[in-house]
Amino acid sequence: MNDISYRLSIVFLQVSRRLMTLDSTLNAYMQPQTIIFVGPQGSGKGTQIERLRTVLKEKDSIRRVVDIQTGRRFRALAEKQEGFTEKHIHSSINTGALQPLFLSVVLWGDAFHHHVDPECHLLVDGFPRTVHEAHVLESALQFYERGLVTIINLNTPEEVVRKRMILRARHDDTEASIELRLKLYRDETLPVLAYYRLRNNTTVLDIDGTLSIEEVHQEIISRLHI
Repeated sequence: MNDISYRLSIVFLQVSRRLMTLDSTLNAYMQPQTIIFVGPQGSGKGTQIERLRTVLKEKDSIRRVVDIQTGRRFRALAEKQEGFTEKHIHSSINTGALQPLFLSVVLWGDAFHHHVDPECHLLVDGFPRTVHEAHVLESALQFYERGLVTIINLNTPEEVVRKRMILRARHDDTEASIELRLKLYRDETLPVLAYYRLRNNTTVLDIDGTLSIEEVHQEIISRLHI
């Protein structure tokens, strides 16, 4: 082998190694994530979604990150008070009552329609609130080819979230509404966790929600391997 051929072979090997490294990096970060946050109100789901969204954008500049939070969408509707629907939500949202299933599906279904595809990262908060709604969500996950699902369960005792909701002083966090939300979470949403623990292609990550915001964030990142 002459000198030129030798040098070309060395360059080829170096390029090949760099391409392999790039390919492995892309494989590590480019798989579309479907992550559903579960936890009682006051467990910090919204805060952790925002932090995870930032990390995913930093780690994966190619895929879009879509986050759908139905609580925000319900509150936005309630603030409009334009028609019967908005006014009715406004009058009931402060009570802590579970909003109708059809409205929840309309809100997150519209968000799926306009923003979700098989290639984006998807972060979810506020649904499914019941096992029945989880079954409805299945049709959307299948339609958008979201096979693998990760559940982040922010396991937070009631006394902790009760105190947090009181301290955040949001106008809809009355004593009665807080207690009703906690009861609905126990009765309606906890069974959703049991449903996902039995679902194929699903990983449930139980996270200690009593940790600090940063500690919870780091635990999530570590458990997700990103």
